[in-house]
Amino acid sequence: MTRYAHGTFSVTITPQANEEGVGDPSIGRMALHKVFDGDMVGSAKGQMLAVRTEVKGSAGYVAMDCVTATIHGRSGGFALQHSGTMDRGAPQLRISVVPDSGTGELAGIVGTLDIEIRDGEHFYHFTYHLPDAD
Repeated sequence: MTRYAHGTFSVTITPQANEEGVGDPSIGRMALHKVFDGDMVGSAKGQMLAVRTEVKGSAGYVAMDCVTATIHGRSGGFALQHSGTMDRGAPQLRISVVPDSGTGELAGIVGTLDIEIRDGEHFYHFTYHLPDAD
C-alpha cells in the first residue's frame, strides 16, 4: 500500500574545501545536515555537488543523504538520491529512495520525496511503500 508522510525540515549547508588537484574547482561541494519533523521524525547527513553557470538562475546539483528516522511508528534508515536543475529559474528536482538502502523496520522501502519551500520554510511530501506494511 502506498503511504504518505508530510512535514517540515530544516537544512544546514556547510561549504567544503576542494582538494588540491582533485576534480574541477568550479564544482562546489557541500556537507548537508537535515532535521525532519511531522510524519517523519529524524535526521539526515549528506553531500552535495553543485555547478552554477554564467546565466542567472541556471545551475545543477546532485546529492546523497543518509536518513535515520521514524516514519508512522517504524524506525530505521535509508538513502536518498537527489538530481536537480534550475533552467533560468525554473526548477526540476527528483529525489528517490536508493533501492535496497532501507534498514531496520524500513527495510524494503521505496519511494520519492518532494520538497516545497514557502516563505523560507522547507516542507517535505514523501510518497513511499513498505512491502510488509500492506
